[in-house]
Amino acid sequence: MTDTALVTGASTGIGKAFARQLAHDGLDLVIVARSADKLEALADEIRSETGRRVTVLARDLGVQDASAHLVDDVASAGITVDLLLNNAGFGLHSPVATSDPDRLAAMVQLNCGVLTELTQRFLPGMLKRRHGTILNVASTASFQPIPTMAAYAASKAYVLSFTEALWHEVAGQGVRVLALCPGPTDTPFFEVAGEDFSGAGKRTTDQLIATAKRALAQGRPSVVDGLPNALLARTARFVPKRPALWGAKRYVAPRS
Repeated sequence: MTDTALVTGASTGIGKAFARQLAHDGLDLVIVARSADKLEALADEIRSETGRRVTVLARDLGVQDASAHLVDDVASAGITVDLLLNNAGFGLHSPVATSDPDRLAAMVQLNCGVLTELTQRFLPGMLKRRHGTILNVASTASFQPIPTMAAYAASKAYVLSFTEALWHEVAGQGVRVLALCPGPTDTPFFEVAGEDFSGAGKRTTDQLIATAKRALAQGRPSVVDGLPNALLARTARFVPKRPALWGAKRYVAPRS
């Protein structure tokens, strides 16, 4: 019986790349994002390339009760989710005081609330079957506070902490859990955030996917993509707080 992966935020960037790779690896797909046109185009391409079944569910997961409705729709379609990729999310680049309050709240809800609810709703079935994978996309921003991206970094710290704790809760029960922490990656993330502060040296989605596959095979609770990013993440926790905050703000400052 073929496994099925549900991928949120599948219309662009990391989610789109993972959806393609998972289909090439032999999984059927449920792809979720707001843009029906982009999802349908991606689904047609994947079906043509791989012959896998692709179910399109165009949903704005930021809407109240959207996660519960998504789970109900999947169940009504008779689909069992074996791999959940919680990728939907976005970042904001601005001081807290001048941020759009509605946009800020929507970001925290999508990055944290939706991820938590989908994880909780799909996890019991995986545990009952003793088979499944939950892959939550965190960030290298998980490892330190970042002035001018305060809420985003905090939301990704939540994802990392939540996922690592979940990894321990389900250990030995047949369900793999991983927090994937990308650094700057070649995706539209920076356009949405409002600033491209990444400079040169962005990682590719192919490199990120390879990192995730290795970490899942090794049974790790979390992984940082790319050696320089991993070193930076580990170093951040040993730097005194004031210089660490100064350095983090400089790192995300716009590059002209």
